[in-house]
Amino acid sequence: MSDAPAVKATSNGIPPPNFDLPLPDRPDIITANVLKLSEQAPNPRHRFIFKALIKHLHQFVNETSLTTDEWMAAIEFMTRTGQKCTPLRQENILLSDVLGVSALVDSLNNPVAGGATENSVLGPFFTEDAADVDFGESIASEGKGEYMYVEGRVLTTDGQPIPNAVIDTWETDADGFYDTQYANRSHPDCRGRLRTDDDGRFGYRAVVPVSYPIPGDGPVGELLLLLGRHNMRPNHLHVVVEAPGFHKLVTAFYPEGCDFIKSDCVFGVKKSLVVSLKDIVDDEEARKRGFPRGGSFKLLQYDIVLLTEDQSATMRAGVEEERYMITQDNKKY
Repeated sequence: MSDAPAVKATSNGIPPPNFDLPLPDRPDIITANVLKLSEQAPNPRHRFIFKALIKHLHQFVNETSLTTDEWMAAIEFMTRTGQKCTPLRQENILLSDVLGVSALVDSLNNPVAGGATENSVLGPFFTEDAADVDFGESIASEGKGEYMYVEGRVLTTDGQPIPNAVIDTWETDADGFYDTQYANRSHPDCRGRLRTDDDGRFGYRAVVPVSYPIPGDGPVGELLLLLGRHNMRPNHLHVVVEAPGFHKLVTAFYPEGCDFIKSDCVFGVKKSLVVSLKDIVDDEEARKRGFPRGGSFKLLQYDIVLLTEDQSATMRAGVEEERYMITQDNKKY
């Protein structure tokens, strides 16, 4: 006989509701009862979100005539998705990415105006250990890929230069891997941190990034196969820009011509972020810019425009007001 003390099962302390619910004799009563109980949520935003979720989820079940086997397959899929997560890999975020939810939430919550540069998804490969890079120096070690020079200015929406802005930038090598994907990584590579000069200018050497697959060895990879979708991201260069008094920008530049640019598996590409790479076939110019082997290189030129904190706050206030009005209007839910 166990010596463990007896434990009595207890509730969460919330009493039954002070209203009656009909016992279901039709499927629609189940939905109505769940929605009615959800009205007890004390937080208006929580109440709105979960009533909307329940409404659309039940509507989905009805529209698709979901079978018990399909429901169980979905439960098992979500279970395996959670089990695949580690401190270094977030399969749930990857699922959100391939369903376009991450990009949609990001776009809705980061409105821009006045010609400001649009945001894009951060991705999972940002690190805090990027080395400081001087103007014109390289973020990539020799042999990591085709030469590319990146230059431009960081500006206000009025076209004024922003000096001393901090730019974090990172990319894949020619094999389609980020440095963090190498087991023998000893130092950051194909990434760097630099600052704009007094005229807001920046310039650095890099390599031409290549397209690459997102992890396909988990439930999300299986889902893409089930849907007949590829798991490729178009080639891109990540950029994060920060400056005092300005809203932080998280974005990426996507060179035109990639086979996957119009079907990015995580829907991160935006029309304004597609860039052209110029072919510079000039050995003297290549060496002048610091490329050891000389020859030719690609040139990416792009001016980055930041919103001030006040401009961003004004834009976000509009989003918040719309969110508040939607939350208060619960009649349709």
